[in-house]
Amino acid sequence: MTVKVRFAPSPTGHLHVGNARTAFITWLFARKHNGHFLLRIDDTDTERSKTEYEESIEASLIWMGMAWDEKANQKNRTARYAELIEKLKNDGRLYPCYETPEELSLKRKTQLSRSLPPTYDRAALNLDDTQRAAYEAEGRNPHWRFKLEHEPIEWHDMVRGPVKFNGADLSDPVLIREDGSPLYHICSVIDDIDYDMTHIVRGEDHVSNTAAHIQMFEALGATPPEFAHLPLLSDSEGGKLSKRLGSLSVHELRDNEGLESMALLSLLARLGTSDSIETFTRVQPLIESFDFSKFSRGTPKFDSEELMRLNSKILHETAFDDVNVRLAQMGLPDLDENFWMAVRPNLIKLDDIKEWWQVANGPVKPIIEEADFIEQAAKLLPPAPWHENTWKEWTDAVKDSTDRKGKQLFMPLRQALTGMDHGPELGNLLPLIGPEKALQRLNNQKQAA
Repeated sequence: MTVKVRFAPSPTGHLHVGNARTAFITWLFARKHNGHFLLRIDDTDTERSKTEYEESIEASLIWMGMAWDEKANQKNRTARYAELIEKLKNDGRLYPCYETPEELSLKRKTQLSRSLPPTYDRAALNLDDTQRAAYEAEGRNPHWRFKLEHEPIEWHDMVRGPVKFNGADLSDPVLIREDGSPLYHICSVIDDIDYDMTHIVRGEDHVSNTAAHIQMFEALGATPPEFAHLPLLSDSEGGKLSKRLGSLSVHELRDNEGLESMALLSLLARLGTSDSIETFTRVQPLIESFDFSKFSRGTPKFDSEELMRLNSKILHETAFDDVNVRLAQMGLPDLDENFWMAVRPNLIKLDDIKEWWQVANGPVKPIIEEADFIEQAAKLLPPAPWHENTWKEWTDAVKDSTDRKGKQLFMPLRQALTGMDHGPELGNLLPLIGPEKALQRLNNQKQAA
């Protein structure tokens, strides 16, 4: 059997990290089994679906390295949906209902007040033709519900293990709106049948939907695929993951936060599994180690700080040849391999390199609190050309001349040269600054450069 899976986002917004995790896990599963990955755009909601969001979702998947094998748009399949919806009506599995939202709300409140589950009471099944005609004469258009069989619904979930529902405990789901447009449930099932999906990976908030979907598959003469329901991500404190924590769309993480795609993939692939979270610079090891048996039912925590730590570790391991094109696009002259190797250990995001380029090339505002000491140190600067041992030669000379050592020796020199109290190793940075600019800063000239 060829594994066939799909990722089915709605183009009503940018791709959120929670959905990105589902997409990536689905993609890993497909690639692990040399399977087929379908990108299905669920765009039947014509009012909310936007072309720019569809393009953004595709761009995010491409940035994450998730090439799809096939793409489909639901908006192009309305005739097929209508065909199979008509079959379900003719088979008696779809039935018209005329209750208004207010009437349904009152029914639910009454059931809850009696400590009963708020499931639909199937009153519409008792309507005769005269009653239906009377409702339609009032101007009521029916919505259509799928008639569930009141029998056990069972499956073995690849994450949750054995799952069991009783059809009698579930509400007959609405599949057709009053305006005649089909809802997600039936369109998704029809697509999964027509595209021969063998496995469906989605969030655990769809578990009860899956119970109803299984009967829809069977009503349409199809064998249901296998299912994997992933626990939803929480924030670092265990609460619901939400945008109040900051920008959590892949679009924002890429463009505004400037993150490396492999940092995000390293985190998303291992969240909620028995494997430790570590940095990966290639996706192949994540494919090879993927297994649904490693996933826990516990709620995984998405920690933005952990994502930043992974990002910095990846940059610290990145060779100049792997980043030089991106560096060239930043428009910073003289940013060569020597500069990259000097500042790489101090980067959290690639964009941070602009700060260190400024430190090396100026202008900077020196911090000089001990003018006499800095003046004496300036007189001891070694002559050009400078090299990797220049910093040690200079500080050894200053140490011998002033009897200073440790932080009292190094910190005033760093502050005078860079205007900062932290940064790359000065043994690497000093040759990038060069004798002329170093002397200007030590002399605290107004236009230090």
